Amino acid sequence: MQTHQLLELNSNENSLGMSDAAKQAIVNTLDIGFRYPDDQRAALIHRIANINGVTEANVSLGNGSSENIRTVVQMLNNKALTTGRSFQVVVPHPTFAYAELYATLLGIPVVKVELTAESYDLDFQNLQKVANDFDGISLFYLCNPNNPTATITDTAKFKAWVASAPDNHYFLLDEAYSEYVTDPSFESGVEWVRVGLSDNLIVVRTFSKLCALAGMRVGYAIANLHMTSAIEAFVSIDNTNLSGAVAALATLDDKEYLDLSLRTTIQSRQMVEAVLDELGLRYLPSQANFIFHEIKGDVTTYIDRMREHGIVVGRAFPPIQGFNRLTLGTPEEMTVFIKALKSFREQGWV
Repeated sequence: MQTHQLLELNSNENSLGMSDAAKQAIVNTLDIGFRYPDDQRAALIHRIANINGVTEANVSLGNGSSENIRTVVQMLNNKALTTGRSFQVVVPHPTFAYAELYATLLGIPVVKVELTAESYDLDFQNLQKVANDFDGISLFYLCNPNNPTATITDTAKFKAWVASAPDNHYFLLDEAYSEYVTDPSFESGVEWVRVGLSDNLIVVRTFSKLCALAGMRVGYAIANLHMTSAIEAFVSIDNTNLSGAVAALATLDDKEYLDLSLRTTIQSRQMVEAVLDELGLRYLPSQANFIFHEIKGDVTTYIDRMREHGIVVGRAFPPIQGFNRLTLGTPEEMTVFIKALKSFREQGWV
């Protein structure tokens, strides 16, 4: 059964849509769209600094956090070239691919370390071994919560690793989904920057998820003053657009919307977890706006069948087999998904 419009549950976008305040802020500034948004950009940096308890000089604004990821890779690559050292990027496998993509484009070797078996956690021992065996600069790109698993990393182990790493080991922590985390054991890398846990730590965040501004392309990095200055050298000049800046500011002011955004995601997560429990399908403990769950059968076939039913779910994430990543849309959207999933079980497909 093909619907006229596909239900997109594959890109971890926020189906709730932009807040009304953000939309109105954009409309209100259309008449100054011919001017550069220097004031709005400065205001956003100021607000981000205040929210995170850092100075404005600790903040590097990005055209989406994807630009912040790129600047870190470029900065360290330049550092390696100018000092005559080798450079590698080390990533868990699977994870979000942008650090790997940027590194590959620059000819930087990327080493992938598979997640642990069964629990699909970071393999601390092997990640560290890859860097310890390398005589050069290593950049660890680590999502917390991770994508596609939606799980968080053990805080005590993670913190101890970052604190004890040698000077040639750098950490890029991608916290795109941190605003969805409800587990009290979670500790943001921003706190580690504030207390000076490591000079080689950069945390990136985005307005694309909880704030529902994926199309506006607004992200940021937080690091110590020296590191922020170093990565700022690789940021595109005038990289902030007016609509994105004012929409981000308005959304940050819209507490009612932010509460609704989190609340509806948690509701959708609970709905999906309930049906997965009912069907006996395993899922990892989600702390994000998506859930990584088991499929009984071929995942590619499952993806194709869901599309035939008007639902687009996540792609395969090898080397993990038998799991699918599902974006948590609105409760109404998850009702449609649940109906389809139950029909798949009735036909013996899952």
